[in-house]
Amino acid sequence: MTVLKVHHLNCGTMRPLATPGGIVCHVLLVETPDCLVLVDTGVGLRDAADPAGRFGPTRFYVRPAFDRAEAAVNQVGRLGFAPRDVRHIVLTHFDGDHTGGLADFPWAQVHLTAAESHAAQHPAGAVERGRYLASHRDHGPVLVEHTPSAGEAWRGFAGAEELAEGIVLINLPGHSRGHAAVAVDAGDHWVLHVGDAFFHRNQITGRGRTPLGLAALERMVAHDWRKVRANHRRLAELWQAPDSDVLLVNGHDPELLDRALNRSSGGAGRRHR
Repeated sequence: MTVLKVHHLNCGTMRPLATPGGIVCHVLLVETPDCLVLVDTGVGLRDAADPAGRFGPTRFYVRPAFDRAEAAVNQVGRLGFAPRDVRHIVLTHFDGDHTGGLADFPWAQVHLTAAESHAAQHPAGAVERGRYLASHRDHGPVLVEHTPSAGEAWRGFAGAEELAEGIVLINLPGHSRGHAAVAVDAGDHWVLHVGDAFFHRNQITGRGRTPLGLAALERMVAHDWRKVRANHRRLAELWQAPDSDVLLVNGHDPELLDRALNRSSGGAGRRHR
């Protein structure tokens, strides 16, 4: 299974408190000769139908738009694909704004780290009980567990596992117990989706402050703040590396999504606002 093309989608606009401009849910749709692969799913159709049951009290802080047009399943169709062709979903982690669309693809295998799978099914403490809602698993997803921490290094990251040709799951805990990054070979460059390893571009570019709302949220939900800070430093090094062939994106920064769209479309792409 080799990668033919990578699409960058916004699958969930949110407007957290004290965050000017809001945030996105950056999802990758990967074309292969045999099927489609999603990296994260963003906000799904069931979230729009049941905000309280699917997001809980967090919805009052992050304030999702719940726009059905942004759901991954609808965007896949608008791109001319059959949703049934999405046979694999790779998760950076199991937070609701990354797993909301799982129920829209109940036939797909869901790949994640074994540590994150265990945390989602056996949450420990108030933070994990708040982030891992059972409603995101009540459709019975097929969870395929991986242990990238036991694999070889990838571009300076300690452990990685190749899921298929051109798709690599990278161990990157901190934000959550089993958080991961996903690298996808886009031909002339790699797309490295680091999920919520950082929230805002200024955390790795050093060019300004992180919006107060995002900084507070990141600190509040971090599983291991020391590892989060170490991830910031490692990703800052990657961002600043000269002549890098890695396009670094995360789960929520709208400017990084626009940057990725512009690169993939030769400068003509912009997300729907």
